Amino acid sequence: MLSSSSRLLRVLSLLQTRSHWAGPELADRLAVHPRTLRRDIDRLRQLGYPIHASSGVAGGYAFRAGQSLPPLLLDDEEALAVAIALQIAAAGTVSGVEESSLRALVKLEQVMPTRLRRRTGALRSAIVPVQRMGPTIDASVLATLATACRDQLQVGFSYRDLRGQASLRQVQPHGLVHTGHHWYLVAWDPARDDWRTFRIDRVQGTPRTGAHFAPRPPPAGDLRAYVTGAMAGVHQQGEQARVVLHQPREVMAKTIPPSAATLEAMDDAHCLMLCGTGQLDSLVYWLMALDVEFDVLEPPALKERLRRASERVGRSLARGGGQ
Repeated sequence: MLSSSSRLLRVLSLLQTRSHWAGPELADRLAVHPRTLRRDIDRLRQLGYPIHASSGVAGGYAFRAGQSLPPLLLDDEEALAVAIALQIAAAGTVSGVEESSLRALVKLEQVMPTRLRRRTGALRSAIVPVQRMGPTIDASVLATLATACRDQLQVGFSYRDLRGQASLRQVQPHGLVHTGHHWYLVAWDPARDDWRTFRIDRVQGTPRTGAHFAPRPPPAGDLRAYVTGAMAGVHQQGEQARVVLHQPREVMAKTIPPSAATLEAMDDAHCLMLCGTGQLDSLVYWLMALDVEFDVLEPPALKERLRRASERVGRSLARGGGQ
């Protein structure tokens, strides 16, 4: 039979795996009498764990939200997943959580058994974050929008679009999508009677939540698929860069995400890349970094920037004696 302390930890672990446990079932799982289980529940409440008890046919025990955060029990894989997430958050695209992520990671590693500490140490040495290339977003803005999505609350905010035009939006938020480069809010816009995507780094100030709304089925059946399709539409608006890549579309699709460009198959050995021209210097960099032969069809400004970059590389090689 488990000791009293071990049994308390076992009760906590089981309560965190379900939203509700029937009393007899939980006592049977622990191999104790229901009276012993009730005493254990009382002890856990005294320690600050918000455990709700209900009576009757459907009676039992369940965790409920409390006034403070009690200790959580994590298995090895859960603890490792949390450690990885905290490390990524410390160097991620959400500003305002870096310091708190590091503090939480230190606390977690302090109580880890040696076997787990070695694994997280290996991951820390192997995962090397690169300098952030994209925009960062405020953690409080992301949290407000996430809460509005969860609680189905209308939200208002000031928004600056791709062209720099500002507007006030009042929408019904449904979900957040991270493409790897940007965070997007997917929402129903009653003023336009249609679905819209909003880049969260373009939200100005603090969003304001309002009244409840009735949720709708997600567009395209899946929010991520909808955002991917919306980004493809953006690539086809306004002035475009058209570049022939000397690789099949299925090969380049593994490297170039739909959020960055649209790829169209041309033949078995080539594909056409379509993307916006808002950041030509960045496009020059990525074309050179692709390690793929390419032909720029348009715009002329992209050809000119590539020519300048080529001349600069040539001068550098000449100064180094071609070494």
